Amino acid sequence: MTTTGPNPHVDVRTLPDALRLRSEKQPDETAYVFLRNGEDPAESLTYRELHDAARLRAARFAAAGLSGRSAVLLYPSGLEFVRTLLGCMYGRVAGAPVQVPRRRDEVLRLRRIADDAGTSTVLTTTEVVRDLRERFGDLPELAGLTLLATDGPAPAAGQPVPGEDTGTPAPEDIALLQYTSGSTGDPKGVMVTHANFLANVVETDELWPCEPNGTVVNWLPLFHDMGMLFGVVLPLWAGIPSYLMAPDAFIRRPARWLEALARFGGTHAAAPSFAYELCARAAAEGRTAEVGDLSRWRVAANGAEPVRWGTIRSFTEAFAPYGFDPRAMCPGYGLAENTLKVTGTRQDREPGVLWLSAESLRDGVAEPVGAAAEDAVPVVSSGGTVGRTRVRIVDPVTREELPEGRIGEIWVSGPCVADGYLGRPEASEDTFRARLAQDEGSAQLRTGDLGFLHGGQLHVIGRLKDVIIRKGRNHYPQDIELSAEHAVAGLRPNCAAAFSCDDGTHERLVVVVEADGRVLNSLGAEALHRYVRDAVRAAHRITPDEVLVVRRGALSKTSSGKVQRRACKRRYENGELRAVTAPAATPAGRQA
Repeated sequence: MTTTGPNPHVDVRTLPDALRLRSEKQPDETAYVFLRNGEDPAESLTYRELHDAARLRAARFAAAGLSGRSAVLLYPSGLEFVRTLLGCMYGRVAGAPVQVPRRRDEVLRLRRIADDAGTSTVLTTTEVVRDLRERFGDLPELAGLTLLATDGPAPAAGQPVPGEDTGTPAPEDIALLQYTSGSTGDPKGVMVTHANFLANVVETDELWPCEPNGTVVNWLPLFHDMGMLFGVVLPLWAGIPSYLMAPDAFIRRPARWLEALARFGGTHAAAPSFAYELCARAAAEGRTAEVGDLSRWRVAANGAEPVRWGTIRSFTEAFAPYGFDPRAMCPGYGLAENTLKVTGTRQDREPGVLWLSAESLRDGVAEPVGAAAEDAVPVVSSGGTVGRTRVRIVDPVTREELPEGRIGEIWVSGPCVADGYLGRPEASEDTFRARLAQDEGSAQLRTGDLGFLHGGQLHVIGRLKDVIIRKGRNHYPQDIELSAEHAVAGLRPNCAAAFSCDDGTHERLVVVVEADGRVLNSLGAEALHRYVRDAVRAAHRITPDEVLVVRRGALSKTSSGKVQRRACKRRYENGELRAVTAPAATPAGRQA
């Protein structure tokens, strides 16, 4: 497939083709910059430097016999990941990006992914090799793995370098094994082809054009699909600079991200809803004084978790004085199984919201009501599709397509849908090749997410398997979790997990809430327990059977900060989540 973007892309069928084009047409322009501590430019790459570095790595991989095989990519945020990712693509190595282990259980995850990918080769940096051996060298999970540092000496002259005549990757080749983050189950390797990448990035550029004068500023982890597409793939396709920082730099001080956007003239950036909430809180607490002009920021993509209307309002109001245009807030929806983006809100309109009857939502119907209605709940629009991607809402049992306003499972079709899960033919058939009852010939991707269409725009409600059913009514865990978060002041975004457990006699609703020492010391665990229970009961007319208060950091979360409900439920049932107690205190700080 030959594609064209804002600049002519002649015979660009893969990302290596795109890099080759950039290295010829704009060789000395800056492609990527890494910001030390999220602030100071520490290292940069031009397109020519990246092309040469990627080809050298491809030669090394070919010499090691990796061409046509897979390898784990184990890198901290930085430019070596970018060099190696493109080197793998040049060399026809299917890379499987994984987070660098910080704890012993994460070493087990690394080994499981390596085994699932059918590889014993781990590509990484010299520093990571040393750290793994020093901290986890005694673990059996590392035995048998070959740790290959790609930032070592360049291969000797004369070693083969893949080119047009030595195995150039084809569009249908696997470009990446994107392991799902595991928020809803065991990680599975999504087989993303070069054609998938190109289709998704072309649609993303059509939805949120990078021209004129685009610049990306990204703090999301590069091994995560959202961070990779926005931080690496989109800027390479569009030929615009990308400024990268480590996730920890943002988490420690969220204003760094905004300062970098202002300093480097960022036009495109993406983050989950909780990141925008952290920024809004920083502004409210007077910690954004160094943030400059944000008027060039025209795409603030918001996805990877439920998008909250309150967060959108807080952020846009807080940063309007800095020049932030509310139309730049662009909620969207995507998943690894579709490479990433499925839908998004265009940058020329403000984000949309529907106020719906909570009562009707429990019956599977999206009934708009006034914002002032007693049981009104806001549901933010995730926008529409572009290109050849199509979205349908389907009854998950009958497989019949539902009309607008009816809640069902979100099904997706189009060129961005990946090939399937590596080594899992049955799961791939069920998920990637589903068919509507009335159209057996059309393959669809079952997302497992619930939503509805309104005016052609997608609205996401939650996960199909996470819905809590009480007395025949549906309750969505993210709504319960939001009520828990707002029960008292001081609780952080994504601090709650709501799920149901069957004890053999009846189904119990459990809400786990994590709190830091400041909240526990000022409020007391018992008071926090009571406030959360009352807030959930008042908002949803359902009383939690148990509210478990745990210390901050106890909840299982993905690399992007999304709560892993099923992992939390499993740990709860195994007795691994321990309740904390704190001295009773005057309940100061309760929110109205």
